[in-house]
Amino acid sequence: MHGLFRWSSKWWPGAIPLVILWAFAAWTGTAPLESDLAQRSAAALQDTVLDKTKIAVAGRDVTFSADAFSEDGRRSAVASVDAVPGVRLVNDNTRLVPEAKPFVWSAERDVVRVTLGGSTPLPASKARLLDTARGTLNGVEVVDHMGLSRGAPARFDAAALLLIDQIGKLKEGKITLSDTQVSLSGMARDLGGREAVAAALKNLPEGFSVAANEIRAPPYIFQAYKDPVAVTLTLTGYVPDNAVHAALAAAAERKFFSEKVVDNLKASVGAPSGFASAVIPALGALSRLSTGTLVVSDREVKLSGDALYEAAAGQIRAGLAKDVPKGWQATPEMSVKPAAAPVDATVCQQLFSDLLARGKIRFESGRAAIDPDSAGLLDRLIETALRCPTANIEIAGHTDTDGDEGFNQALSEKRAQAVAEYLVRAGLPAERFKAVGYGSVQPVASNDTDEGKAQNRRIEFLVR
Repeated sequence: MHGLFRWSSKWWPGAIPLVILWAFAAWTGTAPLESDLAQRSAAALQDTVLDKTKIAVAGRDVTFSADAFSEDGRRSAVASVDAVPGVRLVNDNTRLVPEAKPFVWSAERDVVRVTLGGSTPLPASKARLLDTARGTLNGVEVVDHMGLSRGAPARFDAAALLLIDQIGKLKEGKITLSDTQVSLSGMARDLGGREAVAAALKNLPEGFSVAANEIRAPPYIFQAYKDPVAVTLTLTGYVPDNAVHAALAAAAERKFFSEKVVDNLKASVGAPSGFASAVIPALGALSRLSTGTLVVSDREVKLSGDALYEAAAGQIRAGLAKDVPKGWQATPEMSVKPAAAPVDATVCQQLFSDLLARGKIRFESGRAAIDPDSAGLLDRLIETALRCPTANIEIAGHTDTDGDEGFNQALSEKRAQAVAEYLVRAGLPAERFKAVGYGSVQPVASNDTDEGKAQNRRIEFLVR
């Protein structure tokens, strides 16, 4: 017995290297096998749509976990791994991606970034939406808060891609797709942006519809500035179309008798109803100011500046309130220009002559009714008359030779009287003015041409 123990104690230390060699051989034989099975299992899933795929191999047993987007897809993926040659057992840890009810996706824009949120149906859909947003938005930061969910409506990708294009037209706002219902809110980036979004939404895929469109347009602004130093009228902002543009430019030319019109207007959709009907009389009000600014923003007409005399300020305020269309607001903010220094009769005559050389008092054809476009010139004439308070002034009316001589004589008298009455309504003493009609007997140009006749139809101010 003792000898047997001694023999055993001699052989077991020699067995240790054999055990180590056996373990090493087993390990070196198993590791390549597991790596090979892992690679071939992954290859078997190459054409399968999954998320968060993980494969772990122990011997010939495969533990497979992934998120699948349908039950058929999940089963097919497990079967593909199970069919890999050499796999003995598949430990199935797969699950279905959660279902979203309702299926909501959104795109939200602030000043510096666009955030995509909510659910997308597949990884490829998510990547496509991100790539499109980054390409469409020209360098704007795109933040991805999208998750993956089941339950997307048919043609989801087409609808979401169209909506990403619309978020690019917004300055700020949010577009939400809930199942097949689209809701929009925010401010369009440019005039016409609201209309462009509405037009694009007509191309939503079949089955999709707009639940709410609360996109607002930026203010539709028209501005006119009268500068007495540069003697200019500068027009900026927007007009609805070329026809309105031409009408406003022509009105400005008629109403501003001496200012050069600088036209920087641009055509754009989005003008409020009644735009031209509001702007044209407002330009007439501006023409009566010494210096002033007209701002038309949506349906508000704001006029600021200096009237030439006190009565004019009251007339302009009342006229502006009366002339704006229904639903519009008039905001006159005027002061009265300080009175200019008095001048003698000679200077007064020169001032009248200079004004009437630059502009003409107009009347309705064949009548003595003064054209409202002459209001700016008449206010300048009144301002001049106020500077020579002791001078008596003859207001002389003249016509061309067309028509009956007696009619022309009467018409010239009535027109001269109409101008005198206009000055009296402004607060000037009636006894300072004498209205005289000369008919066609004192022409200043030939009556053989239309241009000459136009020069002969005139009102003159003569200081007596």
